[in-house]
Amino acid sequence: MSERPICHSDCVEQPLRRALRALGATVGAHPWPFLLLPLVLSVALGSGFCFLRSFNAYDKEGLFAPTWSPAKDDRRFVQTHFPTRDAERFSAKRLSTEGTFAALLAVATGDTLLTRVAFTELLALDKAVRGLHTTERTFAQLCTRSLGACSSPNPLLSALQGNPVHIEALMPNLTWPFAFQGRKFLAPFLGGVKLGPGGAKQERPVVAAKALRLIYYLQEDDPLQRKASELWLRNFLERIPDVLGSLNLKSIQVAYFTSVSGSQWFEKITKELVPLFPVICFLTFLSIISCARQDCVRSKVWVAVFGVFSSGLSVLSSFGLLFFCGVPFFFTTAVTPFLVLGLGIDNMFILVSCWQWTKVKDSVKDRMADTYAEAGMSVTINNITNIFTFLVAVKNSFQSVRSFCLFTGTAFVFCYLYSLTFLGAILALNGRREESNRHWLTFKKVETEPQDSRGRGYDMCCVGGSFDESTGTEIEHPMNRFFRKHYGPFLMHTWSKMLVAVLYLLYLSSIIYGFVRGINQHQKGIDLRILTDNSYFIQYYYWEEEYFSKYGPRIMVVVTRSIDYWDPSVRVDLEKCMGSLENVLYVDKELSESWLRSYGSVAKRKYLNIDDKKFFIGNLTILFNITPESRWDINFSPTEISTSRFYVQAVSVTDVIESKLLSELRGLTKKCKMPVIVYHPSFVNLDEKKLITQDIILNILFEIILITCLFLIPTFLSNFCVLCAYLSVTIGVFSYMWYWSVTLYPVSALFSIINIEFSINFCGHIAYGFYSSQEPEVNDKAVDALYRFGYPVVQGAVSTISGVVVLSGAASYIFRTYFKILFLAILLAAVHGLIFTPVFLTFCGCCFRSGNRKCC
Repeated sequence: MSERPICHSDCVEQPLRRALRALGATVGAHPWPFLLLPLVLSVALGSGFCFLRSFNAYDKEGLFAPTWSPAKDDRRFVQTHFPTRDAERFSAKRLSTEGTFAALLAVATGDTLLTRVAFTELLALDKAVRGLHTTERTFAQLCTRSLGACSSPNPLLSALQGNPVHIEALMPNLTWPFAFQGRKFLAPFLGGVKLGPGGAKQERPVVAAKALRLIYYLQEDDPLQRKASELWLRNFLERIPDVLGSLNLKSIQVAYFTSVSGSQWFEKITKELVPLFPVICFLTFLSIISCARQDCVRSKVWVAVFGVFSSGLSVLSSFGLLFFCGVPFFFTTAVTPFLVLGLGIDNMFILVSCWQWTKVKDSVKDRMADTYAEAGMSVTINNITNIFTFLVAVKNSFQSVRSFCLFTGTAFVFCYLYSLTFLGAILALNGRREESNRHWLTFKKVETEPQDSRGRGYDMCCVGGSFDESTGTEIEHPMNRFFRKHYGPFLMHTWSKMLVAVLYLLYLSSIIYGFVRGINQHQKGIDLRILTDNSYFIQYYYWEEEYFSKYGPRIMVVVTRSIDYWDPSVRVDLEKCMGSLENVLYVDKELSESWLRSYGSVAKRKYLNIDDKKFFIGNLTILFNITPESRWDINFSPTEISTSRFYVQAVSVTDVIESKLLSELRGLTKKCKMPVIVYHPSFVNLDEKKLITQDIILNILFEIILITCLFLIPTFLSNFCVLCAYLSVTIGVFSYMWYWSVTLYPVSALFSIINIEFSINFCGHIAYGFYSSQEPEVNDKAVDALYRFGYPVVQGAVSTISGVVVLSGAASYIFRTYFKILFLAILLAAVHGLIFTPVFLTFCGCCFRSGNRKCC
């Protein structure tokens, strides 16, 4: 036996090994309780699925918006101090959320839609939409209202008063971007505008327009109204294709989108995934046929089948338990069964592999004890690491990621427990079958010696139970023999190691290049256009980008506390603050809106003294008579103005620019002399984009610490090799995500968490096998580790890839992304485990002693 390696610590390993040996002996002696108790527990906990319907698994904000963000705090402030009243005084720019709405985007088939023919069709379309209703509510009952009537979906339609002929009279006086004597801002409603010469900058004449948008807002202030509005929107989505078909539109093309489109589509693509589960299980079962043997007694097919079943019990138990506890469920958690299946099958392969090294003539109790002593350690190392990794990642900023990590981490706990109890009991019962020399399928006793008189076919099907007489163990599997006699020695040749080192340097170069390019160019955040290949709203998004991208969001500038607006110096400071925001590159200062400036202009014209507090507050009604909507931007009492808000207009904003614009605006507000915040509903998603990279880095740091502190593999260098493998795989997956054009958003950000499962599973097995080998030389240790764990690593990689390959054909971009991430993680981890890790462990051989000399 070789001496203990330097940097060795077995203070945890040895007691744990003894405990696992005792557990294995108990399971081997009394398998039925360990089989039945997990079944009963799973059925009991599985009843928690009855609470699944109470969760909104498809909430877009819950999925892709961070749990905490400055924008959410700002939104709460706006909702508290500037509540909306959809049924009385609706104003779209004053919404604190995106609103509940249906939007239609009409694009002219010709040069312009500002024609009588086009507006005839638009008015017919508007009438058809208003005529849609559910069994309970009509549009007129649900629409947002202003001045007693339903809010107009487009100011041009309102100006026509139902007669398309009026567009010809309206055109000579139609200006851009403000129309109707500057009262209406047309940019959100009219796109692809062609302007004529002359006119002020804010009122240039409109010659033609390619696109027009109709937005039908519904009430959402009251929960019952919100629910009724969402039902109307779902009815709208079901019926609008037929409506468009019946109208037989000639001069316009129409695309549509609603506020519930995202969540509805998430729900749809998740349901489309359900039929794939049987295919996944079938492919997994095909891959675990690798547990079959030519010997009809030694075949482990039933163990493999129940290995998959054990993973299913883990998912049933964990999900049911968390549903009982009221943990929010999101559809992203649908990938959890794939990960649990991969871990459960890996556990099964290790148990089966170590069972095969035990003495056939020993009792089942002793064989189980030896199996658990060897396999239990490797399984424990991998499972404990995975469990802690996912549970630590619950601190992620995104609720969907938190939910995924909690569900997956809890499933891993049950997977580990069931692997050592339920699956162990199946292995013990299978051992009893082998002990009595019974057929794996018929369970009838078979002959142990070939029967020449019966023929070769009979011997193959009805003769079994052979074993290696020299070692007392089962006959060596051809794949194990391949790793011991061919692959392992080939990999340990000096020139092979040099080739591996060169290959790793090439790999390192490629991932560093991909990482540098990817960290700068990865698109961050979710784009609904890429959710699926055939979504009805893809065209809407493309037309919106083409025709309405010149003007961005209308941003609220909110003064959050009471200030002395009547003090000239305070007004100067406030004007400087507004000026700094208006001077930002992507803000048009000509389109700002300030009630204070309007009040100042009114006071100047009417010779009012607004430097006096009492007079300033007492004469606000004069301002309200001129600009009625400004009363919704000021919260005042006879003694103070507690809060107020202004507006600035963003222009030419793209996804990347919008995130930078938000950061710049927030930086400027901090420099203002009064308390000011900037807010728009889209800012919640912009905070998502900023936090993705931060969370990835934090996840990786947590996992580095976890692996570094992992003392279940009781050598520092083995731990160090596993840590390096994890970092290499993680950076590799991130880099190849860029090569493979994978968008970086919260769901794909999970890759930094998922990677650790396969990195530890594959590389950890080899590292532990290297450490625990009794061979004296490091090359022999590496060959021995590959001999014992190489085939289980191959089985685990192939079976998991086989299980998830069907996701590559899913209609949803999200699930195709899952496949790409899982495929890259599994492939790179397997390459590291089977090629790089064994070679690099031998490079660290100076830390192992053989006799009195160091072996290198």
